[in-house]
Amino acid sequence: MKRFRTTLAAASAAGLLAVGGCGFEGVYDIPLPGGADLGDDPYTVRVHFPDVLDLVPQAGVRVKEVPVGTVKDVRLAEDGWTAEVVLAVNGDVELPANAVANLRQSSLLGEKYVELAAPAAEDTDGFTDSKLSDGDLIPVERTNRSVEVEEVLGALSMLLNGGGIEQLNTITEELNAALEGNAPDVKALLRNTEELVKALDEQSGDITTALDQLNRLSSTLNAQRDKIAVAVEDLGPGLEVLERQRDQLVTMLSALDGLSEVAVETVNAGQEDLVANLEALLPTLRKLGEAGADLPHALQLLLTYPFTDAAAEGVKGDYLNLYIDLDLDLQEILANIGRSRQNPLQNLPIVGDITNPRETDPDDTSSVLPLPGDGGGDGGGDAEPAPGGGNGLGGILDSMIGGER
Repeated sequence: MKRFRTTLAAASAAGLLAVGGCGFEGVYDIPLPGGADLGDDPYTVRVHFPDVLDLVPQAGVRVKEVPVGTVKDVRLAEDGWTAEVVLAVNGDVELPANAVANLRQSSLLGEKYVELAAPAAEDTDGFTDSKLSDGDLIPVERTNRSVEVEEVLGALSMLLNGGGIEQLNTITEELNAALEGNAPDVKALLRNTEELVKALDEQSGDITTALDQLNRLSSTLNAQRDKIAVAVEDLGPGLEVLERQRDQLVTMLSALDGLSEVAVETVNAGQEDLVANLEALLPTLRKLGEAGADLPHALQLLLTYPFTDAAAEGVKGDYLNLYIDLDLDLQEILANIGRSRQNPLQNLPIVGDITNPRETDPDDTSSVLPLPGDGGGDGGGDAEPAPGGGNGLGGILDSMIGGER
């Protein structure tokens, strides 16, 4: 019997030595029976939690309640504020690169484990093709933990002991006292509230549009924040100038007030004359309106005379094209001169000296030949006028062109 005990002690010591020789540094390095199968090629994932509670190494890692790995290490992260948990995950498990991690509890008093899962559908943008791989980090923004039983019991204890339960009686009594005898007012308040809610519901589209417009306005103002800041900063010197000129502005406004009173009195005094002037001006304005586009064209022609816009078409470089129809028919020329009301030869002496003797002596007719159409040399007024007109020009012209006198 003693020999058997000695043999058992030696075997136990050998087993401990063997365990120590395999490199185990503590009890957390001993694999637990029934753990997850890591396979031949597991990969490592680091997860940052704000609080790991009592999570310990060798805890499980699950995906949809299926064990897929274990917790290798729990340590303080480099930032000094969060906990870093190192996970070993089976290499056959595929998760998106933006996977989330939650710290959960298997039962009310069960062990803690880390649950890995894919994010919600709206959070998969940009990560649809990438997978979680060895050495990846799940940041604290994508981690969470379940509520602890201690936290639930503590909140319930606060509610029951020092919370609002004991005040429910007081609240009920005060509500009864406030509502007692005020039932019509309360009903009216509820009806008004219902009408208000209905009106708001009917205007929901307008309210939504107004909010959208306000959002666009805010976006526009945000985009022009720098310009608005510059405008506000530049507004200060302008306000200082206005402050310095305040007395002058007040004086100007006072003078303007006096001027307005005088203007009102003047208009009231000359109201009838002003109305009469406007009524007299009405026909002129009406005619100007009827002129329409003719008046601008006439002014354009008047201001550009003699070289109108049409004259520019005849100018070629440094010369001007001019087209003239000239009638040199002698008979037509003389006929035109004969139709004139003025005698072209009235200032020229026909015979004798240049000076007309009649200018010095109206009765002297000896040295002047009578013009055709005049009376005889004796000044008789009963002579028959020469053909061609009473001024004598027709007879001369008829003689020049070979006609009868």
